[in-house]
Amino acid sequence: MVSEKYKDMLKQKSVIREICVRANERAKEIGADQVFNYSLGNPSVPAPERMNQVLKEIIDTKDPLVLHGYSESHGIYEVREAVAESLKRRFGIAYTADHIFMASGAAAAIAHAARAVTKPGDEMITFAPFFPEYNPYIREAGVELKIVPADTVGFQINFEEFKKLLNPKTNAVLINSPNNPTGVVYSKETIQKLSDILREKEKEYGHEIFIISDEPYREIVFSGVEAPVVSQYYDNTLVCYSFSKSLSLPGERIGYVAANPKAKDAETIIHMCTQISRGIGHNCPASLIQLAVAEMLDETADLSVYETNRDILYKELTDLGFECVKPEGTFYIFPKALEEDAKAFCEKAWKYNLALVPGDSFGCPGYFRIAYCVKTDMVKRSLEAFRALAKEYGKVGE
Repeated sequence: MVSEKYKDMLKQKSVIREICVRANERAKEIGADQVFNYSLGNPSVPAPERMNQVLKEIIDTKDPLVLHGYSESHGIYEVREAVAESLKRRFGIAYTADHIFMASGAAAAIAHAARAVTKPGDEMITFAPFFPEYNPYIREAGVELKIVPADTVGFQINFEEFKKLLNPKTNAVLINSPNNPTGVVYSKETIQKLSDILREKEKEYGHEIFIISDEPYREIVFSGVEAPVVSQYYDNTLVCYSFSKSLSLPGERIGYVAANPKAKDAETIIHMCTQISRGIGHNCPASLIQLAVAEMLDETADLSVYETNRDILYKELTDLGFECVKPEGTFYIFPKALEEDAKAFCEKAWKYNLALVPGDSFGCPGYFRIAYCVKTDMVKRSLEAFRALAKEYGKVGE
């Protein structure tokens, strides 16, 4: 008999991926250049040219038994050493290999981190708007995910509502900055206030409350913006990182958990991750891609196109009358829909072949996400479609 649980999950598929599939089907009908697919956060710039050179060199020079063999459960030790040294050099935090666990992207990193610092029946808090896949990541750990309503003024943290959700069952807080879907970067003041509140609650409740910091967009921060390093503000921090965005390697599924050396039981947590892997069938990322990213830790793809696309879209959308907080990083923008029902708005956008994602699944109804990790030419060509859509709401020419 098949599992009813996972059968039921088929009714709750990823809205983002469903819209992407719909856009791809339409592209088959009318041509890809006629569809403005802003659905999926798939990087639109190639990996650095040196990545291919590194891969070739590794294949040509490494012992095949090492190259194609299993790594230890924590990940290849030399890779973990390299990651730790990079973090130490860049952020002044005394990481060692013993604080690093290699994972299959940020998704796997979060799955491990969540299980390491909670138990079934605990609660974790996150802040709307948030990446919708947090729901299955946390729910499948047996933990209840509590959602703080959005601060739609600036998309920082709604601290008044946050305080209402804190209770002795809270064992972790999941944050994402730079943020998907808003592109907002949490300010130093926001991170400091969050840290102060959690330290106070740790004392009150008599147990640690960990910050799980989801940081796949750490390197995509636009000019003039500083992204605070969460681990510099709060000791009990587990960073979940992915190379998918910085190096444009989403299909390689490679990232890590980095436990702040000052965190309670930091090294034990990393060892625990190997046992969590046994329970979820993770069993370490591919050796080849681990070795490759270790050679690319100080490099990124050419990320400048995202700021270019941000500038074009932000100007056009605000000129058309959309309310929108200007993104400070990532490759997302999160405007307010031109009607209360964002699902209806995004459905209407299909008339103009605009594939947009309503904000409901991000925990923020009334808004929609544009993933502008696309060619700049497509962004420019899509502007007329946005104008036509806005015109339906009487916004053009105001």
